[in-house]
Amino acid sequence: MADTRQWRLASRPTGTPTAENFDLVTIERPDLGPGEVLVRTLYQSVDPYMRGRMRDAESYAEPWDVGEPMQAGVVGEVLESEADAFEAGDVVTGNLLWAEHAVADADELRQVNPDLGPVSTALGVLGMPGVTAYFGMLEVADPGPGDTVVVSGAAGAVGSVAGQLARLSGARVVGTAGSDEKTDWLSDELGFDAAINYKETEDLAGAIAEACPDGIDAYFDNVGGPITDAVWPLLNVRARVAVCGQISQYNATEQPTGPRKLGKLIQSRARVEGFLVGDYEGRWGEALERLSGFIHEDELQYREHVVEGFEDAPDAFLGLFEGENIGKQLVQVAERDV
Repeated sequence: MADTRQWRLASRPTGTPTAENFDLVTIERPDLGPGEVLVRTLYQSVDPYMRGRMRDAESYAEPWDVGEPMQAGVVGEVLESEADAFEAGDVVTGNLLWAEHAVADADELRQVNPDLGPVSTALGVLGMPGVTAYFGMLEVADPGPGDTVVVSGAAGAVGSVAGQLARLSGARVVGTAGSDEKTDWLSDELGFDAAINYKETEDLAGAIAEACPDGIDAYFDNVGGPITDAVWPLLNVRARVAVCGQISQYNATEQPTGPRKLGKLIQSRARVEGFLVGDYEGRWGEALERLSGFIHEDELQYREHVVEGFEDAPDAFLGLFEGENIGKQLVQVAERDV
């Protein structure tokens, strides 16, 4: 039997995770059963929501067990198949393991069409982040021509797509991000009308108010915390708030007291709605078709930050909380056999 490697959760972190919370182990590749497929990982996704799975607490995603392999979105190449739906050489994507190889049921996998874009995009703009942005922005935030839309975490995999979709809807778009390089990308390449480096802005509330002189009609929130506090007083009547993530709180050891700002919702009659991409499971094809069309028409840009080497997967994950990535953070595990 051939060997393979996988990352396991070594311990549950307190506060910000560290390298000690991960354990790299070598195991024998498992045998295939009927209807199963052996997948060699090409690209592995790392995403902020994974921090919640490291806790022993109830959430929308089941927590990982200490000592067990972690799960991730993966794009991989089929090496062996005991399922009619796939054959060796197919490129597939699914929620598999932090592993060089994994066995999956065929019904857990989706075929990747390389004609739509580089196969890595199946984990980014043409995968979970892109679909999250698509439905969260177009159906929950629901921007229209002339609206002012604010996106926090706007240089990330979800936020960058969400902001561009708002712009394509005719809205005026303001993004927040954590470096000048990121805000320059938003303004110069993605077409945001304004971009604010929240880390270098002394008066964040004043900067957002200046960028949104007519108030805010829709807010796509990936971050929470002080950015959301600054946005809240500017919500217009019938504003829509799409709560996608709260990365500013993911490593908190205590949840902040609140909420104390709900009175604003009475005045503005704003709607605040959290959502999960799984809510739209049956409509992924619709989203991917439109997103692919925007890309091919040069109306939607994306960027990938690729960390090379399976050994560096935990570092790539930890880098999300340092804000080192622009666009989608990926780990390249292997190259595709052509």
